[in-house]
Amino acid sequence: MRKALLIIDRGSRELEVQDELFKIANDAKEKGGYIYSNFCFLEVIPPYIEEGIRNCIQENVDLITVMPYFLYPGMKLKDAVRKTAAISKEKGIKLVITKPLCYSEVLKFVIMDRLTKLKSDNDIQIKDNECDVLVIGHGSSDRRATEAFIFTINAIKHSYRNVDYCFLELARPTIQDGINCIIKKNPRILLIMPYFLHKGIHIKQDVINELKNALKGHSFSNIFIADHIGVDDKMVNLILHRANEVEKKVV
Repeated sequence: MRKALLIIDRGSRELEVQDELFKIANDAKEKGGYIYSNFCFLEVIPPYIEEGIRNCIQENVDLITVMPYFLYPGMKLKDAVRKTAAISKEKGIKLVITKPLCYSEVLKFVIMDRLTKLKSDNDIQIKDNECDVLVIGHGSSDRRATEAFIFTINAIKHSYRNVDYCFLELARPTIQDGINCIIKKNPRILLIMPYFLHKGIHIKQDVINELKNALKGHSFSNIFIADHIGVDDKMVNLILHRANEVEKKVV
């Protein structure tokens, strides 16, 4: 069977985001045996979903597997699935849609990998169970998105002294709340994990600016910031696992 994989991301004008998605799509193509693999965007800039599906069709494939590349359930995920299903029905093509990324143990290991690398890069010799961690998510008004985020946070709590979370926007606790809360616990060291898929404007500017503002008035300075999720073999494997779940039902 000739299969295509189409990754749907929310969308960003940042070239780094597009580079990351290009690498992820290529890695998934090689490891998953797809004839064609690429990405498209729900919004912001093209290629949009319809163009992404059209590109797959042009490759003369028997099945298109669509991966909504979202960390959380919520309105953006719903929009991506709804638009994809509508286009599939209109064009009469054989298409399956995977689950999103959330509620997977893989995300726990990716976070821990980023924190381990952070410690190694900065020659931090303190044991994990003596480190405090603050995970920063995007934030959503959708309760299910927050629940999915907390599910992943809870999965890493046993490995560190304290693990707290906060949000960049749209929900509480804010970054200011998160910093205030964790510093009250008298951390020896604070490791910050930006829980974002790509190096977009949130990672480049927004999170950094909010952290700087939140730390004003605090004398604690033993703080280190990890890399975002980005390109990772574990994430590629998660995509392929999600794809296999739906593909085996139609093959």
